[in-house]
Amino acid sequence: MYKAVLFDLDGTLLDTLQDLADAANHTLRALGLPEHARGEYRRMVGNGIPKLIERMLPAQSRGPASQALALEMFRRRYAAHSEDATIPYPGIPALLQTLRAAGVQLGVVSNKDDALARQVVEHYFPGVFDAVAGRRDGVAAKPDPTLVNEMREGFGRAEGETLYVGDSDVDVFTAQNARLACCGALWGFRTKEELAGAGADYLAANADELAQIVLGTM
Repeated sequence: MYKAVLFDLDGTLLDTLQDLADAANHTLRALGLPEHARGEYRRMVGNGIPKLIERMLPAQSRGPASQALALEMFRRRYAAHSEDATIPYPGIPALLQTLRAAGVQLGVVSNKDDALARQVVEHYFPGVFDAVAGRRDGVAAKPDPTLVNEMREGFGRAEGETLYVGDSDVDVFTAQNARLACCGALWGFRTKEELAGAGADYLAANADELAQIVLGTM
C-alpha cells in the first residue's frame, strides 16, 4: 500500500482539454493566426503553458515578443474560462474520497501555472488535497523532480511509500527522476503505448484499478 499519492492534474484528474483548446484558439484568432483542432492539443499540452504557446504558434510566429504576447493573452483568457467545460474524469471524486478514508496523503504536482492549478483544484476538489503545486518562476517544470521532491518531503514520506500518477511520458519521466513508482492513467490525453514505452510501473484503465494499485488490493 502506498501512503502518499501525487497526481498530475490535466489529463489525470480533470479533462481540461476543451478549455485549454478554446483559450488557445481564442488567442490565435485574436492574433490572426490559424487555429488547431481540439484533438491536436493532446500532443501540445503537458509541459506547461509557455511550451503550449510555443507549440501552437506557427514557426514564423515564435519570436520572443510574439510568444510573450500570446502567453499573456492565453493566460488572461484561460483564467476567466478554465472551468467552462472542464470536468473530473469518471470515478475520480469517489477514488479520492476512498484514498482519504484509508489515510493516504494526496497531492497535485502540475505544469499548469501555480495560481491556476490551485484555483482549479480548489474549485473541483475543495478541501480534498493536502498540497497543490504548479509551475513557478525560477523552478524547473516537470520532468524535473523538484516540486515532486518538495511535496513528498513535506509529507514526510519515503520514496517507496509514494506513488506518482499521470497520463503522459512527462509524468513517467518525472517519477523516474524523483525515484518514485509511476502509474499511467490510460483515460488521459496520451496513449497506452506512450506510457508503457516510457516505463510506467503500472497502468490503470480506470479509477477503480488505480485504487487497487494504491491500496495493494489488486
